[in-house]
Amino acid sequence: MTDAPKIAQRAPYPVEVEAGKSYFWCACGQSKTQPFCDGSHKGTAFTPVKVTAEEGKRMFFCGCKASAKAPFCDGSHSRL
Repeated sequence: MTDAPKIAQRAPYPVEVEAGKSYFWCACGQSKTQPFCDGSHKGTAFTPVKVTAEEGKRMFFCGCKASAKAPFCDGSHSRL
């Protein structure tokens, strides 16, 4: 794996999150369970990002792995 993450998709992942539940966003782009980590980063410098939902709602997780507001989408995919 290179130093740059793999672009999983050029759009955000809309996810209905549950209040109080923790989620681990995939930072490497290799996970088969996007946008969440499945351990594919093992042996690399990448680390998943933990998010604990304060309330149940829809959140938009970054799919391109280029967001400055990771793990959330900031529209960076439109500039790739």
